[in-house]
Amino acid sequence: MITLARVIATWFYLGYSRAPGTAGSLGGLVVAWVLNRWAGWGPWGLGLLGVLFIAPAIWAADTVARESGLKDPQIVVVDEVVGVWLTLAGAARLNWKSWLLAFVLFRVFDIFKPPPVRQFEKLPGGTGIVADDVAAGVCAALVLYAAGWFNLY
Repeated sequence: MITLARVIATWFYLGYSRAPGTAGSLGGLVVAWVLNRWAGWGPWGLGLLGVLFIAPAIWAADTVARESGLKDPQIVVVDEVVGVWLTLAGAARLNWKSWLLAFVLFRVFDIFKPPPVRQFEKLPGGTGIVADDVAAGVCAALVLYAAGWFNLY
């Protein structure tokens, strides 16, 4: 089970890259893009995928954190994957501009962690690791939605 947790938590080992948060976010975008292009998944489907993946992400993040002895190991990037999928739920339409904007908005909210995003980090174990990125994804989705409302992409 440790191996499965590590594969999920590092999102197929992207967490071992030089910029793990960015790599995890891009890994999540690639999966979303494939699901959109070849399976016809829209923003709501991608957002639902993010919601459904919260529990396995918490489990994997918690397992890897306990194994490593670190509160929030950098190699854990499944939280970025979930966050970017949630961000995409706010897209009015999916085109190259919305994909790029979703990535940038999520990374900004994830890196700077404005309130209330930062408060979720205080939750224990895998819940805290994942919850702040869920909050960042929801905040980014709201901004992405507003940008779409004003036809900015």
